[in-house]
Amino acid sequence: MSDSEEFDRIKRQLHSELIDSLDFDQVGQTPREELAARLRATLTEQVETRNLPLNRLERERLVEEILDDILGLGPLEPLLRDPEISEILINGYENVYVEKKGLLQRYPMRFNDNRHLMQIIDRIVSNVGRRVDETTPMVDARLADGSRFNAIIPPLALDGPSVSIRRFGAVPIMAEDLVALGSCPRPILEVLRGAVASKLNMVISGGTGSGKTTLLNVLSSFIPDGERIITIEDSAELQLQQSHVVRLETRPPNLEGRGEVTQRDLLKNALRMRPDRIILGEIRGSEAIDMLQAMNTGHDGSLGTVHSNTTRDALARFETMISMGMPNLTDKTIREMIARSLDVILQLDRLPDGTRRITAVTEIIGMEGSVVTTQDIFVFKQRTIDEEGRVRGEFVATGVRPKFAERLSRNGIDLPPELFRFRMEV
Repeated sequence: MSDSEEFDRIKRQLHSELIDSLDFDQVGQTPREELAARLRATLTEQVETRNLPLNRLERERLVEEILDDILGLGPLEPLLRDPEISEILINGYENVYVEKKGLLQRYPMRFNDNRHLMQIIDRIVSNVGRRVDETTPMVDARLADGSRFNAIIPPLALDGPSVSIRRFGAVPIMAEDLVALGSCPRPILEVLRGAVASKLNMVISGGTGSGKTTLLNVLSSFIPDGERIITIEDSAELQLQQSHVVRLETRPPNLEGRGEVTQRDLLKNALRMRPDRIILGEIRGSEAIDMLQAMNTGHDGSLGTVHSNTTRDALARFETMISMGMPNLTDKTIREMIARSLDVILQLDRLPDGTRRITAVTEIIGMEGSVVTTQDIFVFKQRTIDEEGRVRGEFVATGVRPKFAERLSRNGIDLPPELFRFRMEV
């Protein structure tokens, strides 16, 4: 028997004995910190009195892993404690991958078996009132730290349960962090700060994992504290800092297929709640109609995200989503609705080296015939990838002064001309 197999055998034996000895009525009434201290003392004593063939580090690891299984999320706990891990991907109980500093790599850990992995999945989804089983084999949820959780299980996942966890960290990324990371130069940030303060309607466009939610959090931090903000999400993950925030979350149907509450349902209700701003975590369906109508009927300053690869693609996505919900509208009418409602689209991309950058700030300026007209205010131009694998390029102002500059000026925010002539190499 190998050392790792012996370690696992000892762990399973102690784990089983400890579970059998627990009074779960008492456990439920004991504060977590006190319970952890008691269990740690009991486990440490058992390990030492049995004279197990483990060195000190292995004994400490054994105690921590058993505590993680009983009180936390088992093998996931050390990954969730690592601040450098931004994504966790599990393909069956044996294959675990993590993203660190933008790069995906295999992680040397595993679950005991698929049944063990399913127990952890059930523990996570039950904490937020959701379920996952053969009748509902896909689920979205959130962890206690706000991380986004998705699981899909057999029979849809052929090789065992598959889990994706997108982490956001205990401390949210702030505007200055984006500048320091090279994701958004200060001149662009100042324009966006003024745009949010002046209640422009803005949408963040980008692919999966490009950082749309992080940027949405940063933009929302520019909203004045006195305004009433309503957020609508599938799994609540926004970390707004203002005092007057109402958070709404969708609900899946029950076992009988009833009781579902969609983003569109919540958006319609939000309009009756006297919002100053509406923030939609992800616009992906017919709720796009209600969102644009809200933007155009007194709810300026609303924000949202959409999955697309360019700012023009984002406009096409909106056309598709609206036509799905209102198929009787002509293409021109849909485009007029978009042009009247949206002011700015931000394109966010994850580059080959794992960095995330704003690659375009595009203003929607109106209609020309039956086409929505736009103009780029800032762009990022990739030049090359250096010997260390880092993307090199520059942020460039196109030289165009945006039409919305007048609106910012009316709100006391004057943008200096040099702001629209800057270049910055990264």
